[in-house]
Amino acid sequence: MRDSYTPPATAVVPERPAGAPAPGTVVATHAPDCFVCGTDGAALGLVKTIGDGVTVHAEFTVRPEHQGGPGVLHGGLLASAFDETLGALPNFVLGSIAVTGRLETEYVRPVPVGTTVHLRAVCDAVHGRKYYMSAEARLDSLDGPVAGRSRSLFIAVGVEHYAPYTERDDLGGAFRRARTAGDPA
Repeated sequence: MRDSYTPPATAVVPERPAGAPAPGTVVATHAPDCFVCGTDGAALGLVKTIGDGVTVHAEFTVRPEHQGGPGVLHGGLLASAFDETLGALPNFVLGSIAVTGRLETEYVRPVPVGTTVHLRAVCDAVHGRKYYMSAEARLDSLDGPVAGRSRSLFIAVGVEHYAPYTERDDLGGAFRRARTAGDPA
């Protein structure tokens, strides 16, 4: 039986679209008060960068306010970092608005306070509105010890998905600005 993280045989491996931001482009935060990529207060301050192909890299440094157990990152915050990094693939690289359908996180080792966590996410396949993706988190560098792994299924939605939850008049414009704010072109 196929699990919900495994794409069907008819899924395709996506290619990088011609209009995707260039590798090395830093993805702008979608909101300063986002708990994961925002810059306000106790936010993780996750910084996302477009990678080669259909990949995104991200990083953040664990501060004392991010603790779960004494001296280590709260596991839910690592899951949130995975969610934000994986979501950047359809939303910023592939040019689709997509939301999390499922997210699985495997915790491999504790992440001490003071550590910089480096994440790398890749879109493995696309089938209709579904994006099948995976990511890995490493300690102190993209080649450091593995701290965790994640698999996800994101679903493409229209901008109207957000309309009932915000008073913004220009949701489509906000998404376009967020996609291009970090693009130097």
